Amino acid sequence: MTDTKTPLSPKLAPSTLTTDVEVDKRAPPSFGHAMHKLFEFDPSYVNLNHGSYGSLPMPVRVACDKLSARIEANPDRFMRIECIHHWNEARTRVAKLLDAETDECVLVNNTTHGITTVLRNFEWNEGDIIIRTTTTYGAVSRAIRYLGDIRPYPQVSTFNLEFPTSHAEILENWREHVRRVTSEGGDLKQTRKVVAVVDAIVANPGVRLPWKEMVAICKDAGVWSVVDAAHAIGQEVDINLSEAKPDFWVSNCHKWLFAKRGCAVLYVPKRNHHVIKSSIPTPHKYHSPQDEHYDGPQNFVKLFEWTGTIDYVPFLSINAALDFRQWLGGEHKINEYTHNLAIAGGKHLASLLGTSVMDPAGDLTLNMVNVELPIPGDIKYSDEVNSLLQNTLLVEWNTYAAHYYHNGKWWTRCSAQVWNEISDFEVLANALKDACQKVVKFAKQ
Repeated sequence: MTDTKTPLSPKLAPSTLTTDVEVDKRAPPSFGHAMHKLFEFDPSYVNLNHGSYGSLPMPVRVACDKLSARIEANPDRFMRIECIHHWNEARTRVAKLLDAETDECVLVNNTTHGITTVLRNFEWNEGDIIIRTTTTYGAVSRAIRYLGDIRPYPQVSTFNLEFPTSHAEILENWREHVRRVTSEGGDLKQTRKVVAVVDAIVANPGVRLPWKEMVAICKDAGVWSVVDAAHAIGQEVDINLSEAKPDFWVSNCHKWLFAKRGCAVLYVPKRNHHVIKSSIPTPHKYHSPQDEHYDGPQNFVKLFEWTGTIDYVPFLSINAALDFRQWLGGEHKINEYTHNLAIAGGKHLASLLGTSVMDPAGDLTLNMVNVELPIPGDIKYSDEVNSLLQNTLLVEWNTYAAHYYHNGKWWTRCSAQVWNEISDFEVLANALKDACQKVVKFAKQ
């Protein structure tokens, strides 16, 4: 993919990836089950797990199919001339949504890829510290652990998070943890770096953290902040990165934003461009200090323009996804419905199960609600229990919400989306009752 300043002919000129819905002047369906006509689910499937993999709206899928056909009609022309324009348009539009500058945003495959890219670009030294939490996403936590296993062996510090809790308690404990980590270290204290990986919204439990305040605490303590915002864009409104000022921030666009899998935005403010010396994989355009005519590091954006031949359709689908969301009414309208449904649905599900929600006040809840399952806490997680829950829900009942074990209890995480209604939680309740009974019976064997 090569940027060119040569004007394109009208036939080749870039344009927004349009969809049939985008040019349809009729009003969209009402939120709820009427929205099923815009998605391609099995008619009997009750989907309360949008948060794991996302769900592609039919109009966005149609736009992607049209783009794929256009690419195959002339791969050279698209890759060499047209692609960069669509890529830049997608970056521009997603940057505007985040209140960031276009050239502070690039596109990567997923959030794990983006976080790994950032962590691998730090020049680690003896005595450096990486802070993670007990609820850091598994692959990210493993990436941090791997860095601690190889030279120069940066230390890994783990911040304990247990739910239920409150934002006030999280911030008090976070401030103390950061203070303690930065005050220890003797002679290394003045030269070492401390990098904190902070979730915007935890995966499991599906709760919102006070990440902006946690970033501010890091800044005051001279700690680098890397925000894992996998679930944020499309679920959290008014993100405003120019005001929050994280050092690095990554979010999946194929989850709550409705882009095609897999696609994520990596935000690096200009003040930190110097940290990122290579994308992963390292691109053709990488500048090495050993190059004969080395004139400084490569431009941040150019590092990510072309990292090898891939299908660019997921990246470019951001344009169609944003068109679709605007047609539905925009970010605030969408999330008002899904948030209110998550709160009401969680309470209804808890009542049907005879349990409770993790966050009764709703302060930590956006569009994912966590409800305790009727499984005794002394039944711990195992592959067998996990398979039993999955198979019962998906194969026997054709519904799903994520399940997990946390702080001595079993929970389900339900993702409320525009196609859901309160009755979906009733279907899930029946499926969960059956699945949980089977788990208890299995544990007694």
